Amino acid sequence: MKYLILIPISLLLLCTSACKEEAPKAVKETAHNNIMHYLNQEAESLSNGFSSRSSSLTDWDSIRPVRYDQFIEMMGFSMDEERDPPKIYPSGTLQQKGFRIEKFYYESLPDLFVPANLYVPDNIKKPRAAVIYLSGHSHGQKVNYQAHARRLAELGFVTLIFDTIQFGEVWGNHWGAYNKGWFNWYSRGYNPAAVELWNAIRGLDYLATRADVDMENIGATGISGGGSQSWYFAAADPRVKATAPVCGAGTMDSQVGERRIDGHCDCMMINNGFQIDFTDIGALIAPRPLLIAQSDRDELYGIESTHQFYKTLSKFYGEFDSEKNVSLVETPGGHSYHPVSRKAIFSFFLQHLMDKKVASETIADIETNAENLLPADSLNVYNGTPPETDLTKTIQNSFIKTAEPPIINSREALNAHQNKVKDYLKSRTFGAFPDSAMAFDGEMIYRTADLSKFGNNTYSFNSEKGWRLKVNIFYRQPQDKKSPLLLVLRSPGEERWESEGYANKLAENHNIAYLEVRGVGEVGWAPELDWHVRRSAAWIGRTPASMQIYDAMRALEFCRTLPEVDPTKISIAGRDGMAAIAMYAAMMDEKCENMYLSNPPETHDQPSPKNGRDFALELLNVLRITDTYQIPALSYPTKTYFSGEIPPAYAWSDSVLHRAVNDQLYIVN
Repeated sequence: MKYLILIPISLLLLCTSACKEEAPKAVKETAHNNIMHYLNQEAESLSNGFSSRSSSLTDWDSIRPVRYDQFIEMMGFSMDEERDPPKIYPSGTLQQKGFRIEKFYYESLPDLFVPANLYVPDNIKKPRAAVIYLSGHSHGQKVNYQAHARRLAELGFVTLIFDTIQFGEVWGNHWGAYNKGWFNWYSRGYNPAAVELWNAIRGLDYLATRADVDMENIGATGISGGGSQSWYFAAADPRVKATAPVCGAGTMDSQVGERRIDGHCDCMMINNGFQIDFTDIGALIAPRPLLIAQSDRDELYGIESTHQFYKTLSKFYGEFDSEKNVSLVETPGGHSYHPVSRKAIFSFFLQHLMDKKVASETIADIETNAENLLPADSLNVYNGTPPETDLTKTIQNSFIKTAEPPIINSREALNAHQNKVKDYLKSRTFGAFPDSAMAFDGEMIYRTADLSKFGNNTYSFNSEKGWRLKVNIFYRQPQDKKSPLLLVLRSPGEERWESEGYANKLAENHNIAYLEVRGVGEVGWAPELDWHVRRSAAWIGRTPASMQIYDAMRALEFCRTLPEVDPTKISIAGRDGMAAIAMYAAMMDEKCENMYLSNPPETHDQPSPKNGRDFALELLNVLRITDTYQIPALSYPTKTYFSGEIPPAYAWSDSVLHRAVNDQLYIVN
């Protein structure tokens, strides 16, 4: 029996309407206001940007010298100066089967001593190829990695191995920002990788003096920290003919996006003021032979990122018709060597440094029985007594020369130094600022007739991709006329109405605007992320402070577009750490009428708690050109007002203003 089913017409129409495909709506780009999303976004940009920066060999001919100079500058020394061989201090010789071990230390800089062992094969009749073994982060360094040097010597290579400044016979510091709170290293432009690289270069300078070393055939290798140093050494020193880094590199998007950076020592990425990726470092090595060894379950380096930059570098090597010179050996396991990788490296050096083609599987591995290796007291060179003047423990305080305050006695001298500082900061400190500013796309999102004499408006605007900020304006003057404006930077962790209480004492004829830059208030992040954010930001060429300065500068520009604002009469104010942000924003903006400061920091050169949970004052490389106490003078003709007393260090700015322009710093109570 068949049944007739009746459907109400209203339900039929509703179903028909709902089933129609709606026209797609335009989707506005989302501002995540999320620091983790932003860091990952910018890290990806660095990793993906290599191909567009160096797409052909012709382009690279002009790009390479610039990129090389930037790389060396980020390390913090010069390769152009004439160098004498380092002074050597012998401490004994050990004869082994088929080779001897010369023990000594050398002086890479005045009073910076490097304990070393040189493995020299017996019966050398003509100069031999040499390998520099770069130690990773393991206690005992040249003792721990001796099996590698021994095997290389048995294969006929003169082999130099030396201690790093962290875990050798004298324990210096690689772990500054990592676990000591020394984020001021970023402001100094210092990174321990630079010292290790310099020590390697100076070790090679010593080998160049030896008649038994063939300087046309030099190799470099090492694992972990020694792996990253293998990249740096070959990129910096063209005398390195072939290099084999092991578990020592990953793309920036992997390091930051996957948070692998959290396990890394500070030396694993240079002070990245010019925003480079490891692929850029590999390009500086090309077309010289490069063997990349990587394990597939390495906690510190994702194998996928290794595949990514190996593929990119292979294509780049192809521009030189040298694809055969770059290779990847992938091994199972975690952050470690594997017999396959060790033997591949031995075969690699035999081929490229001795012109011997020997299959890796036919080469004997290193000695793995500790009982057949030498104890530390046999290989150490100091016998427990390093030189009294050794700087290993304190080299972080002197390796990078910070700028001396200049003597400025005239308006012309002040103008010249202002321009010098701002030009430097634009490329070395604020180089990660966007090349072109994003459209503000400003809109009023809230308004009231309350809270101030002439009401209150809140606007939102785009600062940078991923960040949409709010500026909240309290009107002391009618909104239908253009009036002066004071932009007040809110401080992290402040109490409700705290900034309002501070601002009410300032600039009575001004309207007052309040801004939360990223890291503050509703565009902040959990304090337990501070340590990660500060380290990750530096790895991709910025700092929390530099991002906040950019936000403040963008807010100043946005406020100038508002019809109720007199664009020629905008001032800025900040307290404590935010006072530093206000100063740099005013200096770089160049249009602020006044700046109001309360308890500004006197220097960038100060440590933080080891968890990083204080105000992130660091700015990359800033101490190589200036410091906070100089900024009021360098911001002239912006006038500077202090709440309460002027901190002592700022007497320098006051003195310069008196001498150069017959002006001064002011106090407002």
